[in-house]
Amino acid sequence: MRIWVLFVRELRSLWVTPLAWVLLTSFLLLQGSIFYTVTLHFAQMADGSSEAGPLSAYFGQNSLLLAITLLLLCPALTMRTLAEERKTGSIELLLAAPVSSTDIVLGKYLASLLTYALMWTPTVLYAVVLRTVSEVDWHVIASSYLGIALVGASYLALGILCSALGKSQLIALLLSTLVQFGLFVLGIGEYILDPGPLRDLSAHLSLTTLLEETAKGLIDTRRLVLHGSVSVWALFVTSRLVESWRAE
Repeated sequence: MRIWVLFVRELRSLWVTPLAWVLLTSFLLLQGSIFYTVTLHFAQMADGSSEAGPLSAYFGQNSLLLAITLLLLCPALTMRTLAEERKTGSIELLLAAPVSSTDIVLGKYLASLLTYALMWTPTVLYAVVLRTVSEVDWHVIASSYLGIALVGASYLALGILCSALGKSQLIALLLSTLVQFGLFVLGIGEYILDPGPLRDLSAHLSLTTLLEETAKGLIDTRRLVLHGSVSVWALFVTSRLVESWRAE
């Protein structure tokens, strides 16, 4: 019940301010442009030489564009969660309330996660539109969105951790972007490193590989464990940080 109250409070603060609406508009314009470009490309391929369809290309072959979107979207969604509370002093009211630090962190995390999901929801219309002209594999669509959800879950958790470490929204935004971009760069090592343990690690961390696999309907349980573990770890550390503020 306490988490629910904090969840509603955070969700309201996200959507009452212009932040969520600006992000939603920018996100949909960007994704619409990407999908239109991909669809136009396939429409011009009269010979049908490509085995992949527009949706597979959108989620997989052009996953670099999705990766860049995530690197921008997740830090922007989470930058204010705790940094703004500390800046305005409202965190003191939360800490004085009969709620645990875990409740505070989970309430903010779940609100950010739901907002993230709501932003992606309109893109389901891409599959609905294509269904009128070609066959759509809904299993592949579902696995593609699962990949996006996995990345979002871990990136948002890291973003909230960075928001707890930063003393302003800007610092939180920059710190979160650097952390996530660093993980993205490590993943690129899959394509440039020589075969070996380091390359295997890079492949395991690779964001683009995850999106390409899920765009083919492939679900690697190791990636589920990885992103789930990162999410839990980041939220745990954040809750410990918030708890330490009670003693200040």
